[in-house]
Amino acid sequence: MLSLGWNDVLNWRSRRQRLHRPDADPTGVVRALAGVQAQVTASAEQAVGARTPLPDPAPLRAAVADRRLVKTWAARGTLHLLDAAEAPAHLALLAAARTWEKGAWQRTFVTADQLAKIAAAAWDILDGTVLSRDELTTAIVEHAADPSIEEHLRSGWGSVLKPLAWQGLLVYGPSTDNRVTFTRPDTFVPGWTAPPTPESAAEVVIPSYLGAYGPASPATFDQWLIRGHSKKAQLKAWFAALTSAGVLSRVDVDGEVLYARTEDLASLADPEPFDEVRLLPAFDQFVLGPGTSDARVIPPARRAEISRTAGWIAPVIAYRGRVCGTWERAEAGVVVNVFPEQGPLPALDAEIARVAQAPGTAATSSDSRNST
Repeated sequence: MLSLGWNDVLNWRSRRQRLHRPDADPTGVVRALAGVQAQVTASAEQAVGARTPLPDPAPLRAAVADRRLVKTWAARGTLHLLDAAEAPAHLALLAAARTWEKGAWQRTFVTADQLAKIAAAAWDILDGTVLSRDELTTAIVEHAADPSIEEHLRSGWGSVLKPLAWQGLLVYGPSTDNRVTFTRPDTFVPGWTAPPTPESAAEVVIPSYLGAYGPASPATFDQWLIRGHSKKAQLKAWFAALTSAGVLSRVDVDGEVLYARTEDLASLADPEPFDEVRLLPAFDQFVLGPGTSDARVIPPARRAEISRTAGWIAPVIAYRGRVCGTWERAEAGVVVNVFPEQGPLPALDAEIARVAQAPGTAATSSDSRNST
Protein backbone atom coordinates (compact mmCIF):
# COMPACT_ATOMS: atom_id res chain seq x y z
CA MET A 1 0.00 0.00 0.00
CA LEU A 2 1.35 3.38 -1.03
CA SER A 3 2.06 5.69 1.93
CA LEU A 4 1.48 9.41 1.46
CA GLY A 5 1.45 12.61 3.50
CA TRP A 6 -1.30 15.20 3.43
CA ASN A 7 1.01 17.99 2.29
CA ASP A 8 1.79 16.08 -0.90
CA VAL A 9 -1.85 15.08 -1.38
CA LEU A 10 -3.10 18.66 -1.12
CA ASN A 11 -0.37 19.86 -3.45
CA TRP A 12 -1.39 17.18 -5.97
CA ARG A 13 -5.06 18.17 -5.72
CA SER A 14 -4.27 21.78 -6.67
CA ARG A 15 -3.18 20.76 -10.14
CA ARG A 16 -5.91 18.15 -10.50
CA GLN A 17 -8.43 20.94 -9.84
CA ARG A 18 -6.89 23.00 -12.66
CA LEU A 19 -5.56 25.75 -10.40
CA HIS A 20 -2.42 25.91 -12.56
CA ARG A 21 -4.62 27.07 -15.47
CA PRO A 22 -3.37 24.69 -18.15
CA ASP A 23 -5.82 25.67 -20.91
CA ALA A 24 -8.92 27.69 -21.77
CA ASP A 25 -11.40 24.82 -22.21
CA PRO A 26 -14.39 25.43 -19.88
CA THR A 27 -15.84 21.97 -20.54
CA GLY A 28 -12.56 20.40 -19.48
CA VAL A 29 -12.61 22.41 -16.24
CA VAL A 30 -16.16 21.33 -15.43
CA ARG A 31 -15.34 17.70 -16.20
CA ALA A 32 -12.13 17.82 -14.13
CA LEU A 33 -14.05 19.14 -11.11
CA ALA A 34 -16.87 16.56 -11.45
CA GLY A 35 -19.25 19.47 -12.00
CA VAL A 36 -19.33 23.11 -10.93
CA GLN A 37 -21.98 24.38 -8.54
CA ALA A 38 -24.16 26.92 -10.34
CA GLN A 39 -26.69 27.96 -7.72
CA VAL A 40 -25.18 31.41 -8.29
CA THR A 41 -24.39 31.79 -11.98
CA ALA A 42 -21.67 34.39 -11.42
CA SER A 43 -19.87 32.09 -8.99
CA ALA A 44 -19.85 29.26 -11.54
CA GLU A 45 -18.42 31.61 -14.16
CA GLN A 46 -15.77 32.83 -11.74
CA ALA A 47 -14.88 29.28 -10.67
CA VAL A 48 -14.16 28.32 -14.26
CA GLY A 49 -12.43 31.65 -14.94
CA ALA A 50 -10.12 31.10 -11.96
CA ARG A 51 -8.87 27.95 -13.70
CA THR A 52 -8.30 29.31 -17.20
CA PRO A 53 -5.58 31.67 -18.49
CA LEU A 54 -8.08 34.53 -18.93
CA PRO A 55 -11.00 34.99 -16.48
CA ASP A 56 -13.46 35.60 -19.31
CA PRO A 57 -16.96 34.08 -18.84
CA ALA A 58 -17.69 34.08 -22.59
CA PRO A 59 -16.27 30.57 -23.34
CA LEU A 60 -18.30 29.04 -20.50
CA ARG A 61 -21.48 30.76 -21.67
CA ALA A 62 -20.81 29.48 -25.18
CA ALA A 63 -20.39 25.91 -23.88
CA VAL A 64 -23.75 26.17 -22.10
CA ALA A 65 -25.41 27.66 -25.19
CA ASP A 66 -23.93 24.88 -27.34
CA ARG A 67 -25.28 22.35 -24.82
CA ARG A 68 -21.86 20.84 -24.20
CA LEU A 69 -22.62 21.67 -20.58
CA VAL A 70 -26.00 21.09 -18.98
CA LYS A 71 -27.47 22.83 -15.94
CA THR A 72 -29.49 20.73 -13.54
CA TRP A 73 -29.84 19.69 -9.92
CA ALA A 74 -26.94 17.39 -9.11
CA ALA A 75 -24.65 16.81 -6.11
CA ARG A 76 -26.31 17.50 -2.76
CA GLY A 77 -29.45 18.63 -4.57
CA THR A 78 -27.82 21.88 -5.67
CA LEU A 79 -27.72 23.31 -9.18
CA HIS A 80 -24.62 22.36 -11.12
CA LEU A 81 -23.12 22.64 -14.54
CA LEU A 82 -22.18 19.15 -15.73
CA ASP A 83 -20.37 17.85 -18.77
CA ALA A 84 -23.28 16.69 -20.94
CA ALA A 85 -21.55 13.39 -21.70
CA GLU A 86 -21.19 12.52 -18.00
CA ALA A 87 -24.39 14.08 -16.68
CA PRO A 88 -26.56 10.93 -17.02
CA ALA A 89 -24.16 9.02 -14.76
CA HIS A 90 -24.15 11.75 -12.10
CA LEU A 91 -27.94 11.87 -12.09
CA ALA A 92 -28.34 8.09 -12.00
CA LEU A 93 -26.11 7.81 -8.96
CA LEU A 94 -28.19 10.43 -7.16
CA ALA A 95 -31.40 8.65 -8.15
CA ALA A 96 -30.06 5.40 -6.69
CA ALA A 97 -30.67 6.72 -3.17
CA ARG A 98 -34.42 7.06 -3.91
CA THR A 99 -34.66 9.80 -1.30
CA TRP A 100 -38.14 10.78 -2.48
CA GLU A 101 -39.49 7.39 -1.36
CA LYS A 102 -38.68 8.07 2.29
CA GLY A 103 -41.61 8.79 4.56
CA ALA A 104 -40.19 12.07 5.84
CA TRP A 105 -39.76 13.40 2.30
CA GLN A 106 -43.30 12.44 1.32
CA ARG A 107 -44.77 14.00 4.45
CA THR A 108 -42.93 17.25 3.70
CA PHE A 109 -43.59 17.42 -0.04
CA VAL A 110 -45.79 15.04 -2.07
CA THR A 111 -46.66 11.35 -1.93
CA ALA A 112 -45.04 8.73 -4.12
CA ASP A 113 -48.22 8.49 -6.20
CA GLN A 114 -48.34 12.25 -6.69
CA LEU A 115 -44.69 12.34 -7.70
CA ALA A 116 -45.28 9.57 -10.23
CA LYS A 117 -48.09 11.64 -11.77
CA ILE A 118 -45.88 14.73 -11.80
CA ALA A 119 -43.10 12.78 -13.52
CA ALA A 120 -45.41 11.34 -16.17
CA ALA A 121 -46.95 14.74 -16.81
CA ALA A 122 -43.59 16.50 -17.11
CA TRP A 123 -42.31 13.86 -19.53
CA ASP A 124 -45.30 14.36 -21.84
CA ILE A 125 -45.44 18.13 -21.53
CA LEU A 126 -41.74 18.84 -22.11
CA ASP A 127 -41.38 16.66 -25.19
CA GLY A 128 -39.51 18.91 -27.64
CA THR A 129 -40.43 22.15 -25.90
CA VAL A 130 -39.06 24.61 -23.33
CA LEU A 131 -41.32 26.04 -20.61
CA SER A 132 -40.91 28.49 -17.76
CA ARG A 133 -41.52 27.27 -14.22
CA ASP A 134 -44.91 28.95 -14.21
CA GLU A 135 -45.90 27.42 -17.54
CA LEU A 136 -44.68 23.98 -16.53
CA THR A 137 -46.45 24.13 -13.18
CA THR A 138 -49.76 25.15 -14.74
CA ALA A 139 -49.50 22.37 -17.31
CA ILE A 140 -48.57 19.68 -14.76
CA VAL A 141 -51.39 20.60 -12.39
CA GLU A 142 -53.85 20.42 -15.25
CA HIS A 143 -52.39 17.16 -16.60
CA ALA A 144 -52.33 15.50 -13.16
CA ALA A 145 -55.71 16.98 -12.15
CA ASP A 146 -54.37 17.60 -8.64
CA PRO A 147 -54.38 21.25 -7.43
CA SER A 148 -52.72 20.25 -4.15
CA ILE A 149 -49.34 19.84 -5.86
CA GLU A 150 -49.20 23.38 -7.21
CA GLU A 151 -47.60 25.02 -4.17
CA HIS A 152 -44.71 22.54 -4.15
CA LEU A 153 -44.14 22.89 -7.88
CA ARG A 154 -43.92 26.67 -7.64
CA SER A 155 -41.34 26.58 -4.85
CA GLY A 156 -38.08 28.20 -5.89
CA TRP A 157 -36.17 25.43 -4.10
CA GLY A 158 -37.35 22.90 -6.67
CA SER A 159 -37.62 20.09 -4.13
CA VAL A 160 -40.32 18.24 -6.08
CA LEU A 161 -38.52 18.71 -9.40
CA LYS A 162 -35.16 17.34 -8.21
CA PRO A 163 -36.27 13.68 -8.31
CA LEU A 164 -37.38 14.28 -11.91
CA ALA A 165 -33.97 15.72 -12.77
CA TRP A 166 -32.18 12.76 -11.17
CA GLN A 167 -34.28 10.36 -13.23
CA GLY A 168 -33.29 12.19 -16.42
CA LEU A 169 -36.76 13.60 -17.02
CA LEU A 170 -35.90 17.31 -17.09
CA VAL A 171 -33.01 19.78 -17.13
CA TYR A 172 -32.73 23.54 -17.21
CA GLY A 173 -33.36 25.10 -20.60
CA PRO A 174 -31.99 28.44 -21.85
CA SER A 175 -32.82 31.49 -19.75
CA THR A 176 -35.48 33.69 -21.27
CA ASP A 177 -35.76 37.27 -19.97
CA ASN A 178 -33.99 36.05 -16.78
CA ARG A 179 -36.67 33.42 -16.29
CA VAL A 180 -35.82 29.84 -15.41
CA THR A 181 -36.93 27.35 -18.04
CA PHE A 182 -37.10 23.56 -18.19
CA THR A 183 -37.04 20.99 -20.95
CA ARG A 184 -36.41 17.29 -21.57
CA PRO A 185 -32.72 16.39 -21.89
CA ASP A 186 -33.27 13.75 -24.56
CA THR A 187 -34.84 16.33 -26.89
CA PHE A 188 -32.54 19.22 -25.89
CA VAL A 189 -28.99 17.89 -25.35
CA PRO A 190 -27.25 16.41 -28.42
CA GLY A 191 -26.25 12.79 -27.86
CA TRP A 192 -28.06 12.52 -24.52
CA THR A 193 -28.14 8.94 -23.26
CA ALA A 194 -30.59 7.21 -20.94
CA PRO A 195 -29.55 7.07 -17.28
CA PRO A 196 -27.26 4.06 -16.74
CA THR A 197 -27.61 1.55 -13.93
CA PRO A 198 -26.26 2.71 -10.56
CA GLU A 199 -23.36 0.27 -10.92
CA SER A 200 -22.39 1.69 -14.31
CA ALA A 201 -22.86 5.23 -13.04
CA ALA A 202 -20.53 4.55 -10.12
CA GLU A 203 -17.83 3.53 -12.58
CA VAL A 204 -17.94 7.08 -13.98
CA VAL A 205 -18.67 9.29 -10.99
CA ILE A 206 -16.49 7.78 -8.25
CA PRO A 207 -13.26 7.91 -10.31
CA SER A 208 -14.21 11.40 -11.50
CA TYR A 209 -14.54 12.57 -7.92
CA LEU A 210 -11.32 10.92 -6.76
CA GLY A 211 -9.46 12.39 -9.73
CA ALA A 212 -9.99 15.86 -8.24
CA TYR A 213 -10.52 15.36 -4.50
CA GLY A 214 -8.87 12.03 -3.73
CA PRO A 215 -7.60 10.17 -1.92
CA ALA A 216 -10.85 10.03 0.02
CA SER A 217 -13.12 7.67 1.91
CA PRO A 218 -16.48 6.35 0.69
CA ALA A 219 -18.14 8.42 3.42
CA THR A 220 -16.51 11.64 2.18
CA PHE A 221 -17.58 10.86 -1.38
CA ASP A 222 -21.13 10.19 -0.20
CA GLN A 223 -21.29 13.47 1.70
CA TRP A 224 -20.27 15.27 -1.49
CA LEU A 225 -22.74 13.31 -3.59
CA ILE A 226 -25.92 13.31 -1.55
CA ARG A 227 -25.11 14.40 2.01
CA GLY A 228 -24.52 10.83 3.17
CA HIS A 229 -27.87 9.41 2.05
CA SER A 230 -26.66 6.66 -0.29
CA LYS A 231 -27.61 3.16 0.73
CA LYS A 232 -24.59 1.96 2.72
CA ALA A 233 -24.47 -1.54 1.25
CA GLN A 234 -24.69 -0.09 -2.22
CA LEU A 235 -21.93 2.45 -1.54
CA LYS A 236 -19.66 -0.25 -0.16
CA ALA A 237 -20.33 -2.47 -3.18
CA TRP A 238 -19.47 0.32 -5.65
CA PHE A 239 -16.05 0.91 -4.08
CA ALA A 240 -15.39 -2.79 -3.70
CA ALA A 241 -16.17 -3.49 -7.36
CA LEU A 242 -13.95 -0.67 -8.59
CA THR A 243 -11.12 -1.86 -6.35
CA SER A 244 -11.46 -5.46 -7.53
CA ALA A 245 -11.38 -4.22 -11.13
CA GLY A 246 -8.13 -2.36 -10.46
CA VAL A 247 -9.66 1.06 -11.08
CA LEU A 248 -9.19 2.11 -7.45
CA SER A 249 -6.43 1.36 -4.95
CA ARG A 250 -6.20 1.79 -1.21
CA VAL A 251 -3.52 4.18 -0.01
CA ASP A 252 -2.26 5.23 3.41
CA VAL A 253 -2.35 8.99 4.04
CA ASP A 254 -0.70 9.77 7.36
CA GLY A 255 -2.15 6.60 8.87
CA GLU A 256 -5.61 6.84 7.29
CA VAL A 257 -6.60 4.25 4.67
CA LEU A 258 -8.34 5.98 1.76
CA TYR A 259 -9.10 5.34 -1.91
CA ALA A 260 -7.38 6.78 -4.97
CA ARG A 261 -7.55 6.08 -8.67
CA THR A 262 -4.91 3.51 -9.55
CA GLU A 263 -3.83 5.60 -12.52
CA ASP A 264 -2.97 8.46 -10.13
CA LEU A 265 -0.63 6.54 -7.83
CA ALA A 266 2.56 7.56 -9.61
CA SER A 267 1.71 11.27 -9.64
CA LEU A 268 0.53 11.12 -6.02
CA ALA A 269 3.82 9.55 -4.98
CA ASP A 270 5.80 12.35 -6.65
CA PRO A 271 3.52 15.38 -7.11
CA GLU A 272 4.66 18.32 -9.18
CA PRO A 273 5.02 21.37 -6.91
CA PHE A 274 2.39 24.09 -7.03
CA ASP A 275 3.11 27.18 -4.94
CA GLU A 276 0.85 29.81 -6.46
CA VAL A 277 -1.91 31.59 -4.56
CA ARG A 278 -5.45 31.60 -5.95
CA LEU A 279 -8.52 33.70 -5.15
CA LEU A 280 -11.51 31.42 -5.62
CA PRO A 281 -15.16 32.53 -5.69
CA ALA A 282 -18.08 31.72 -3.42
CA PHE A 283 -19.26 28.09 -3.59
CA ASP A 284 -16.01 26.93 -5.16
CA GLN A 285 -15.38 23.21 -5.67
CA PHE A 286 -12.03 23.59 -3.88
CA VAL A 287 -14.11 23.82 -0.69
CA LEU A 288 -17.21 21.85 -1.67
CA GLY A 289 -15.34 18.81 -3.02
CA PRO A 290 -13.79 17.69 0.29
CA GLY A 291 -16.46 19.50 2.34
CA THR A 292 -16.11 22.33 4.84
CA SER A 293 -15.56 19.88 7.70
CA ASP A 294 -12.25 18.69 6.23
CA ALA A 295 -9.73 20.06 8.74
CA ARG A 296 -6.86 19.47 6.31
CA VAL A 297 -8.33 22.01 3.88
CA ILE A 298 -10.07 24.44 6.24
CA PRO A 299 -8.70 25.08 9.74
CA PRO A 300 -11.50 24.09 12.16
CA ALA A 301 -11.24 27.44 13.95
CA ARG A 302 -11.91 29.17 10.61
CA ARG A 303 -14.78 27.02 9.38
CA ALA A 304 -17.49 29.50 10.46
CA GLU A 305 -15.80 32.16 8.32
CA ILE A 306 -16.09 29.92 5.27
CA SER A 307 -19.39 28.09 5.81
CA ARG A 308 -21.77 30.86 6.81
CA THR A 309 -25.45 31.21 7.61
CA ALA A 310 -28.11 30.22 5.06
CA GLY A 311 -25.69 27.86 3.34
CA TRP A 312 -23.41 30.59 1.99
CA ILE A 313 -19.85 29.46 1.18
CA ALA A 314 -17.47 32.41 1.21
CA PRO A 315 -14.86 33.22 -1.46
CA VAL A 316 -11.52 31.83 -0.29
CA ILE A 317 -7.80 32.30 -0.73
CA ALA A 318 -6.18 28.97 -1.60
CA TYR A 319 -2.48 28.18 -1.15
CA ARG A 320 -0.77 24.81 -1.25
CA GLY A 321 -4.09 23.01 -1.18
CA ARG A 322 -5.43 24.77 1.91
CA VAL A 323 -7.72 27.71 2.67
CA CYS A 324 -5.64 30.50 4.16
CA GLY A 325 -8.06 33.42 4.04
CA THR A 326 -11.18 34.94 2.52
CA TRP A 327 -11.81 37.83 0.16
CA GLU A 328 -14.62 39.98 -1.17
CA ARG A 329 -15.34 42.63 -3.74
CA ALA A 330 -15.91 46.19 -2.56
CA GLU A 331 -16.34 49.54 -4.26
CA ALA A 332 -12.60 50.13 -3.97
CA GLY A 333 -11.77 46.79 -5.55
CA VAL A 334 -10.82 43.47 -3.97
CA VAL A 335 -10.41 43.24 -0.20
CA VAL A 336 -8.54 40.24 1.18
CA ASN A 337 -8.47 38.80 4.66
CA VAL A 338 -5.39 36.60 5.01
CA PHE A 339 -5.52 34.58 8.22
CA PRO A 340 -2.78 35.95 10.54
CA GLU A 341 -1.38 32.47 11.16
CA GLN A 342 -0.69 32.04 7.45
CA GLY A 343 2.18 34.45 6.96
CA PRO A 344 3.17 36.10 3.67
CA LEU A 345 1.77 34.75 0.41
CA PRO A 346 3.73 34.84 -2.86
CA ALA A 347 2.46 37.05 -5.69
CA LEU A 348 -0.78 37.86 -3.88
CA ASP A 349 -0.95 41.33 -5.44
CA ALA A 350 -0.87 39.86 -8.94
CA GLU A 351 -3.76 37.51 -8.17
CA ILE A 352 -5.75 40.36 -6.64
CA ALA A 353 -5.20 42.46 -9.75
CA ARG A 354 -6.28 39.59 -11.98
CA VAL A 355 -9.55 39.15 -10.09
CA ALA A 356 -10.19 42.89 -9.87
CA GLN A 357 -9.77 43.33 -13.61
CA ALA A 358 -11.96 40.39 -14.59
CA PRO A 359 -15.12 41.22 -16.57
CA GLY A 360 -17.84 42.59 -14.31
CA THR A 361 -15.54 43.49 -11.42
CA ALA A 362 -13.90 46.67 -10.20
CA ALA A 363 -10.85 47.84 -12.14
CA THR A 364 -8.73 48.58 -9.08
CA SER A 365 -7.60 46.46 -6.16
CA SER A 366 -6.97 46.93 -2.48
CA ASP A 367 -4.86 44.49 -0.49
CA SER A 368 -6.36 45.00 2.97
CA ARG A 369 -4.77 42.21 4.95
CA ASN A 370 -6.92 41.07 7.87
CA SER A 371 -9.73 43.47 7.04
CA THR A 372 -13.33 42.30 7.22
